[in-house]
Amino acid sequence: MNNELLQIELVNHIDDYIEDLADLLIQVVKDGASIGFLPPLSPREARDYWANLLNPDIKLWIAVLHGRVVGTVQLHLCNKPNGNHRAEIAKLMTRPQDRRTGVGRALMRTAEVAARSEDRTLLVLDTREGDPSNLLYRSIGYEQAGTIPSFARSANGNLDATVLYYKLLETNA
Repeated sequence: MNNELLQIELVNHIDDYIEDLADLLIQVVKDGASIGFLPPLSPREARDYWANLLNPDIKLWIAVLHGRVVGTVQLHLCNKPNGNHRAEIAKLMTRPQDRRTGVGRALMRTAEVAARSEDRTLLVLDTREGDPSNLLYRSIGYEQAGTIPSFARSANGNLDATVLYYKLLETNA
């Protein structure tokens, strides 16, 4: 993929993208992604998820290539007084046919820049043990904090472990 054609956009109005986002969510869940849903995911369930997502503490970016949404990432800002230095990366998704092309890496870079601009110095995330996303996160500087067994149910009924990661961000001071 030519990364010059990839556009990363902050979403402020979900209605502008809800059908593309619903389709993306359905595709990645069908492909086995562990992002909180199990297949089969209906279009209505997918649209409902996106329609109820945005709030002041959640930022959503989409990756657009040739006019279609090929990926997303979320940054969940902690608003607790003792946690306003941290945020969580959530729901990094890339369409199955667009994986390993730099989409996920570009989305993560965008989320990290935004976290710094919000004065966040710690990012956390989790992903299913053994998923390819583990390689991405380690390659961009995330440290494994630990593993929780039997964390999430897979489509086949198995209870899979999740790996917790963190990254300390450099401050601008």
